[in-house]
Amino acid sequence: MTELRDVLSTLGRGAEEILIESELVDKLKKAEPLRIKAGFDPTAPDIHLGHTVLLNKLRQFQDLGHHILFLIGDFTGMIGDPTGKNVTRKPLSREEVVENAKTYQQQVFKILDPEKTEILFNSSWLDNLGSRGIIGLAAHYTVARMLEREDFRQRYQANQPIAVHEFLYPLIQGYDSVAMRADVEIGGTDQKFNLLVGRELQKSYGQRPQVVMTFPLLEGLDGVQKMSKSLGNYIGIDESPQEIFGKLMSISDTLMWRYYDLLSFLSTTEIQGLKASVQEGANPRDIKIKLAEEVTARFHSAALAQEAHQAFIAQFQKHGLPDNIPLLSLSASSKGLAIANLLKNAGLVASTSEALRQLEQGAVRIDGLRVEDKGLVLPIDSEHLYQVGKRRFARVKVFNE
Repeated sequence: MTELRDVLSTLGRGAEEILIESELVDKLKKAEPLRIKAGFDPTAPDIHLGHTVLLNKLRQFQDLGHHILFLIGDFTGMIGDPTGKNVTRKPLSREEVVENAKTYQQQVFKILDPEKTEILFNSSWLDNLGSRGIIGLAAHYTVARMLEREDFRQRYQANQPIAVHEFLYPLIQGYDSVAMRADVEIGGTDQKFNLLVGRELQKSYGQRPQVVMTFPLLEGLDGVQKMSKSLGNYIGIDESPQEIFGKLMSISDTLMWRYYDLLSFLSTTEIQGLKASVQEGANPRDIKIKLAEEVTARFHSAALAQEAHQAFIAQFQKHGLPDNIPLLSLSASSKGLAIANLLKNAGLVASTSEALRQLEQGAVRIDGLRVEDKGLVLPIDSEHLYQVGKRRFARVKVFNE
């Protein structure tokens, strides 16, 4: 019984919800491999750290002897997941989906064991479902139930269009669980409705319903919106050691703990110890270095992580930087401080229009990384080294009055 509690503690770490935990216990008690499903729509050609929240959990299941079903939603990707969108999402073409899926297959084995992972494409069963099958599938769910989903309900109440094909997305994602006979499905909190549809459809098709495990969405480098390549706030697992290390060092001290909780393999006790050390006076920068080394080593090697660390130090402490750059504190609203305003208020440019020009020309760097996003907003509690051109530097902390 103690061993089962330990397994539950490991698998449940970081989970927002387990629906239903007693069912997961029953499944684990059978002491036979479970079929663990996670689906990924190949909407962008790279896996980033946000994806690894789920991939790391799959690896934990895998290490416990369970069968991993890594689903590439090449069929659903052509529908376009409407989750969290207040407008109809543009579907991907078959060519875009196929190209992105190739990259997924190459990168996923940086985390999962290829010998113990089954990669599936939902087109293999959905292409053959046909119009009769789609109509039969749709008969298992009502429009009223579909409108219980928050984003659909909000759009309906706001008189915004909802295309009929968008209702098919959660149904088809749910049918994947039927076709795969999944015992457990994991996904982000934004996927909860879709995952629960899978449970209901499995019941309708005479299967034992899957357990649903949802996990928080990882915020991107801006600390506000979820990590996304389309938003430019991501860290790709296939990026160079220097890029991964440098980007991790650019996150705010507050966001650092979120990354520790969702990405680090340290125990919760060890993480609590690090938090206590900061409260006792340790420099958060040193704790952030520890995180950057851990994550960089995971996707490259410990040696390359150390090289990235030394390169980071060399770049910011030995070459081209003035000695003793003073720390400026700039106030902002609760939403943060726009990059153009920050550069102006820090005295790095004469006006916001100049700041925008410098951004457009690629002359602005944050912690050594070039920034071109004119709409970037720096979150509260962030502290970074800003550079414009070759000779203008400022270390700035953003705070809320």
